[in-house]
Amino acid sequence: MGKLRVLVSLTTNDNDYQVEQARAAEAACRKHSADLQLLYADNDAINQSTQILKMIQAAPEERPNAIVFEPVGGTALPQVARAAVSAGIGWAVLNRDANYIPELRKTGKAPIFGLTSDHVEIGRIQGRQCAALLPTGGSVLYIQGPSENSAAKERTLGMQEAKPANIHLTMLKGQWTEESAQRAVRSWLKLTTSQKASIDLVAAQDDSMAVGARKAFQELPNEIERDRWQGLPFLGCDGLPNTGQAWVRSGLLTATIFVPPNTGQAIEMLVEAMQAGKTLPERALTKAESVPPLEALRPRR
Repeated sequence: MGKLRVLVSLTTNDNDYQVEQARAAEAACRKHSADLQLLYADNDAINQSTQILKMIQAAPEERPNAIVFEPVGGTALPQVARAAVSAGIGWAVLNRDANYIPELRKTGKAPIFGLTSDHVEIGRIQGRQCAALLPTGGSVLYIQGPSENSAAKERTLGMQEAKPANIHLTMLKGQWTEESAQRAVRSWLKLTTSQKASIDLVAAQDDSMAVGARKAFQELPNEIERDRWQGLPFLGCDGLPNTGQAWVRSGLLTATIFVPPNTGQAIEMLVEAMQAGKTLPERALTKAESVPPLEALRPRR
């Protein structure tokens, strides 16, 4: 095989985790002298499917040898996966369980695998963070990712499993972006139910959404209300060094969860399989951790 050509398809370019995913892919491709093409789906599953299919159907000299992608929708593009495997293209699914992988591995000659964070465990970690900060219970404004996204569903499941029964969730939906969470909280604040809600903590499934929520509260005209909301603990997730972890150090967030970017790891695995002949597992996991550690979190007074 000559120079490896890798296509990396990400969900959006205005989310800090996706930006870090792109950087990790670039670093891995530089390390192995591979050609990289980055595509962003703008949070549109149809757009993502069309973009990837176009590359699969390109001329052989322009076609990628391997595709690494993080799905926007809930299906992980099974038909596109079959087209890639039929063309002899390696296929790596990030942060999603794709139930078609075992079937395609039986016929595909190129490597096919999934690499994901344990999203249920990520949700559990955030549930434990809430328990540490609210030892006597309370109410949490909980900002989830998109309804159809399995990572968002699994993080919610983990949160529900780990949080104590005396901690109650009020749930809003975002799109993994700061702006979407800001809009969701802004709309919620206009409801009469929000006026009656006694919220003790704000938790988001993503650092950028936690910051978007905080920005929505900054818009409140009443200074007392604005200060009350700003004084609550804010929890995020992804915990990248230059964003989530930096926001914890500055006090913008009380805590986050470090979820290692995995595009680089996926490309390393593809290189091992395609150039060294290594057999890859169907599914591999990355490990998340609380920032700061759970034992360092102090109850909110």
